[in-house]
Amino acid sequence: MPTIFILNGPNLNLLGVREPATYGYDTLGDVEERCQTRAAAHGLSVEFRQTNHEGQLVDWIQEARESADGIILNAGALTHTSVAVLDALNAADLPVIEVHLSNIFRRESFRHHSYVSLAATGVICGLGPHGYELAIEALAALIEAQSGEAAR
Repeated sequence: MPTIFILNGPNLNLLGVREPATYGYDTLGDVEERCQTRAAAHGLSVEFRQTNHEGQLVDWIQEARESADGIILNAGALTHTSVAVLDALNAADLPVIEVHLSNIFRRESFRHHSYVSLAATGVICGLGPHGYELAIEALAALIEAQSGEAAR
């Protein structure tokens, strides 16, 4: 069964209570439940994780290189600051879907730049928790296409 890592960065553990007008009322547990259900429908196994620490996120991306078939990443504020996350994503050599709950382009200008996007296959932003489910759909299709190419 293909495995995907769904990785979440700083402050995402506060979903549901932190700025609900921007991020919504769903908790990270609610998001995980939706992801597990959607992934199972595609025959995917999910490692769903959250950290407030950049180095931990880098370690998980490096782990994914050996243990996963793709990554969905909401790096939170590290999206806009972390070259280390970018370098880890490039080294992982996996399909990556970048997810943001809010539309980062309707927010402060410093949020308009994403280091993650430089390594991402695709980006989904502004659709709230549903964006994670759409990312699973996209990653499932990418993994299926890769396995089809490998079989040829």
